[in-house]
Amino acid sequence: MRRPIVFVLSLALISFVSTPVTADVRLPSVIGEHMVLQAGRPIPFWGWADAGEKVVVEAGDRRAETTAGADGRWMVALEALDAGGPIAVAIQGKNLIRLEDVLIGQVWVCSGQSNMQWAVSQSKDPQKEIAEANFPKIRLFSVERRTAFEPQSDCKGEWAACTPQTVPGFSAVAYYFGRKLHQELDMPVGLIHTSWGGTPAESWMTRATLEADPQYAPLLGRWAEMAKTGQDAKAKYEQELAAWKDAAEKAKAEGKPAPAAPAPPAGPPNPHFPASLYNAMIAPIVPFAIGGAIWYQGESNAGRAYQYRTLFRNMIEDWRMVWGQGEFPFLFVQLANFMATKPEPAESEWAELREAQTMTLSLPRTGMALAIDIGEANDIHPKNKQEVGRRLALAALAIGHRKDVVYSGPKYSSMDVEGTRIRIRFRYANEGLVAQGGEPLKGFAIAGRDRKFVWADAKIEGRSVVVWSDKVVQPAAVRYAWADNPVANLYNAAGLPAVPFRTDSWPGLTIARQ
Repeated sequence: MRRPIVFVLSLALISFVSTPVTADVRLPSVIGEHMVLQAGRPIPFWGWADAGEKVVVEAGDRRAETTAGADGRWMVALEALDAGGPIAVAIQGKNLIRLEDVLIGQVWVCSGQSNMQWAVSQSKDPQKEIAEANFPKIRLFSVERRTAFEPQSDCKGEWAACTPQTVPGFSAVAYYFGRKLHQELDMPVGLIHTSWGGTPAESWMTRATLEADPQYAPLLGRWAEMAKTGQDAKAKYEQELAAWKDAAEKAKAEGKPAPAAPAPPAGPPNPHFPASLYNAMIAPIVPFAIGGAIWYQGESNAGRAYQYRTLFRNMIEDWRMVWGQGEFPFLFVQLANFMATKPEPAESEWAELREAQTMTLSLPRTGMALAIDIGEANDIHPKNKQEVGRRLALAALAIGHRKDVVYSGPKYSSMDVEGTRIRIRFRYANEGLVAQGGEPLKGFAIAGRDRKFVWADAKIEGRSVVVWSDKVVQPAAVRYAWADNPVANLYNAAGLPAVPFRTDSWPGLTIARQ
């Protein structure tokens, strides 16, 4: 259910940790010069001032005013603006803040783990890409990586125009996605990059959402024990510090050297701690108006792939709830092929994680970009981020802007057993199926009721594929590209790879893991 925007934004602000009140109007860092404001939807502005202070915000021909609350917080929502700019934004309280060079266009949050964090300078053809990255209407904002036990009200970061000087350290997937979107829509694009390598999805969710579902109790319990250990260490440190101060004062009075001070315990929580990255790296940018989000993550949850079926879905719903902008497009990258290829069909945690990602497409306005054909066996960070960004942008154009573009490869729809063969039907195959590189088709496996899969023969017949093996007389199930690093070559006429799938629902490796 979509909540009224003012209610949701107020709720988001109330949840933030206390911020010192100053005499001057102050803004969070995500609201600044060179930013992009989202076109076509109400635009929230928020910040801090003296309690009871009148605050007026003007952007273009839009104007809104409010009064800071008793805690000094204030928030207004301007009426929607059309794409364009640059414009100036003025925030007037007892002081005046004037933000220059503000554009209106499409704003996307770009998040996840290391494959989202991976920089342009680390990806394919870096020198060429950096030299050509002169796009003054693409604006970049990176949230500083940090963790927190409670939701934070601000983060470190600043907006900058995309240039050869600013792009090298920026997220490659985010940049290539934004570049394609900018070129296709011919409007400004703002990219808010907030990612951290090696982190699980639960780090990026609110604690309230995790606590609301009993299935996450074991996960929270493990981290509660770690938190208790940290609290005990903090209490011990405070005792040692008090004793050291007394000893230092005594040594000073006696003219003796002070003893060594005790070492403080580890500070903020581990980035794997549930909600720790939501608190420090998502909460500070809520409720900045956005067009959608792109997400590249899952490697750190592969060992709990079955749980990811609900965890990832909950995270998307979580973000949509806290932003209060309805079902904004949420697009994600399915895990790339990685690790050694297997000589025979086998179970795979990574295949199960890809399946969990595919199942998430049941949520409205979600889209998935495949990387199953552009991974690297020996590198969990494949360098071809250009194609990942392009495929995400195709989904954004189709789902977010209703453009008539093919954005998905063939996706399993249904199966029929036809004697000793199984016929597989696909969606997103209207213009035909293709065996890239020519026949034969690769990547199909078939099994009988004994659940023992063997490699299968397969051939394209119109918009379906017929699968069989002389070793399986009574077939019951088919799998395609079901491996860590599958060898598979089914595509559609648009050149997009088929989505890995299985027709069975037999228990896998991760079904009992929490």
